[in-house]
Amino acid sequence: MAAAGDVYERELKALLSGDSKAIAKMVKTCSAMETASYNRMLAEPFLVIRAAGSLGVDLVALRWDFSFPIEVKSSSEEVLHFSKSQRLCDQADKMLDECCRSHLVPIYAFRLKGFRGDPWRVFTIPTDHVFRGRSALLYRRIPKLDISNNGNYIMRWSEGMKLSDLMMYTGMSDYDNL
Repeated sequence: MAAAGDVYERELKALLSGDSKAIAKMVKTCSAMETASYNRMLAEPFLVIRAAGSLGVDLVALRWDFSFPIEVKSSSEEVLHFSKSQRLCDQADKMLDECCRSHLVPIYAFRLKGFRGDPWRVFTIPTDHVFRGRSALLYRRIPKLDISNNGNYIMRWSEGMKLSDLMMYTGMSDYDNL
C-alpha cells in the first residue's frame, strides 16, 4: 500500500503534467480564475518525474522555460513546523544547497487536506544566493518559508502562493514573438 504522502505526490504530478482527469477533479471546487489557471496545464504541461529515494526532492518539473525540484508536504493543519523533525530541517538545508549549486529554485508544495478550492500552496526557501535567468524571476515571485527565532523553517499555508497562481505565472510566455 502506498504511503499517505504518495497520494498527494501523484496528485501534484498529474496536475502539473496536464492530466485532464486530475485537473477536472481538482477544479470542481475552484473559482473561475483558479480553474482557468489549472486548465492552462492542458496546453502547457510540465514533464514531471517522481524522484526515487529520499533525496529531499519528491518531484522534478521540467519544461522548456522553467524547471524546478519540488518537495511535497501535506497536512490537515495550516502550519507545518520543521522543528518537529530534525530530518525535515536537514532535508531542507540539503535541498537548498543542491539547488543553489545548480541555480534551481527549490519548491515546497503544501497540500491542505479537506480544503475546498485550490488546496495547494507553494513556497521556496529563503537564501542570499543569486539565482539566474527565469529562476531569478521565479524566486522573487514565490513566498519564502518563515524562519523561527530558533532558526527553524515554518510553512504557513495561508502565506503561500496558490498553485493555480504559479501555473498562471509560468504560463505567461514572453517568447512568442521571437
